[in-house]
Amino acid sequence: MSQALLNQTLLNTSIKSLPMINQGKVRDIYDIDAERMLIVTTDRLSAFDVVLPTPIAGKGAVLTEIANFWFAKLQHIVPNHLTGIDPNSVVSDVADQAQLGKRAIVVKKLKPLPIEAIVRGYLAGSGWKEYQISQTVCGIALPAGLQEASKLPEPIFTPSSKAAIGDHDENITLVKTAELLGQALADQVGRISIQLYKEAADYALTRGIIIADTKFEFGLDDAGTLYLIDEVLTPDSSRFWPAESYVEGKNPPSFDKQYVRDWLEVSGWNKKSPGPELPAEVAAKTSEKYHAAYTQLTGKTLD
Repeated sequence: MSQALLNQTLLNTSIKSLPMINQGKVRDIYDIDAERMLIVTTDRLSAFDVVLPTPIAGKGAVLTEIANFWFAKLQHIVPNHLTGIDPNSVVSDVADQAQLGKRAIVVKKLKPLPIEAIVRGYLAGSGWKEYQISQTVCGIALPAGLQEASKLPEPIFTPSSKAAIGDHDENITLVKTAELLGQALADQVGRISIQLYKEAADYALTRGIIIADTKFEFGLDDAGTLYLIDEVLTPDSSRFWPAESYVEGKNPPSFDKQYVRDWLEVSGWNKKSPGPELPAEVAAKTSEKYHAAYTQLTGKTLD
């Protein structure tokens, strides 16, 4: 990773030439017009649903470039929210443009679905904890005898609710999902989510990466067409494991922010806001992990 990228951090944006619509855990969203928005991915990092005060250098650019890679690769399955418009063309101020770089995209305005579409291909995290108690994940029965990090017989769709900043997402049943979306749309989202995961996981494995699980978000246009939105298959929204170090029965080292979660688990933090400052070495190592994921997935480096 270049020293310039390591030195560059953006914790909060301040785009003067456009009104802000929303500030999420990681992304700041600005209004362009009735049909388009500007999304700027910052270097903020959230863990356990709390935004930490320490930025991760280059993270926003890495996340954006990884997502753009997947949007292009998977667009034959479902359309996505990208417009292809240069973000620099929609802001008029030089200081505004300086905040964009490779971290910004111009997207279609769509109506987000009120769920997160989670797909699990391996037994990890909260799924592993539940399985040890009941041999289920999100209420879905699984075969006996699975271990931590076991590959599931087939990927499973386990949607969750969307929580506000500071609150926790909650797993919801397929029945509840159908109540929220309608049965036809719920079935479509589940089917497409599994298809997206399978194709991405197959590709990633050729690059030496196991995608253990991931989340997708979707939105609808005025005609009711389904679009893939937000981010897709990034280290923030997915659990990436190096295939070379994968051993069933152990929690593999990951490319994603699990490294930070592991540090936080032993830090003494109570998992409530405000989050603790990360040590410089933890922040630097996390930045390296994000960049390594991009390079291994795409074969490119991010200058």
